[in-house]
Amino acid sequence: MARRRPVMSDELKYELAAELGVQDLVRREGWGSVPSRQCGNLVKKAIERAEQSLRMN
Repeated sequence: MARRRPVMSDELKYELAAELGVQDLVRREGWGSVPSRQCGNLVKKAIERAEQSLRMN
């Protein structure tokens, strides 16, 4: 089975984690330790950024 390409770069994930205040948690304990609500907020912010970049083009 072919592997899927990641949708978000690691750079973007860490940038969004920093904005939401969970970057230290991710660095200490990994992405699995981030509460599901915060993961949802990360996805929401990523979608907002994607929509903004589409509007700019």
